[in-house]
Amino acid sequence: MIVPALFFYLFSAVLIGSAFSVISSRNPVHSVLFLILAFFNAAGLFLLLGAEFLAMLLVVVYVGAVAVLFLFVVMMLDVDFAEFKQGFLKYLPIGGTIGAIVLLELILVVGGWKIDAATLANVATPAPPGMSNTLALGRVLYTQYAYLFIGAGFVLLTAMIGAIILTLHHKVGVKRQDVAAQNARTPAEAVELRKKPFRQGV
Repeated sequence: MIVPALFFYLFSAVLIGSAFSVISSRNPVHSVLFLILAFFNAAGLFLLLGAEFLAMLLVVVYVGAVAVLFLFVVMMLDVDFAEFKQGFLKYLPIGGTIGAIVLLELILVVGGWKIDAATLANVATPAPPGMSNTLALGRVLYTQYAYLFIGAGFVLLTAMIGAIILTLHHKVGVKRQDVAAQNARTPAEAVELRKKPFRQGV
């Protein structure tokens, strides 16, 4: 019992510290790296709870896809940090007010939240012996919540198609790739041979 408790406090301390560093770091690249560290420590906490599926999902999806995408976007964009700081100071009172209201709402909800013991016992039904929580979660998703799962997939597909359509808008002065024209080219159109005098550059 001592070793899991030590790992719990270790993961929790690093998670809280890295989460604070995400919002306090001046360099956005460092913020993304601290976010990746926070994800890994959250995955460690999920492992301590016995939820290995959620831990691997956090590492594969969020660290392997979302956080790496954030890192590439931040490193590729030429961000004017002076302009960012001016906007931050300009909207700080409004943002602080909204944050205080949200914090007050969370405190009221958590303070007045009561769960019936019988309801909690029905919800927290353990998986049958010999069945991992990954298998139990898969059975629930593809049987009881199959239609909701498919609906969520359609929502994500619609969002992806919308993002592609917004990206494919034609802009004036921007060259676009024409796959049909490239496939219809003949060798004579693709290669042009020119005779140049000997020992002269192109």
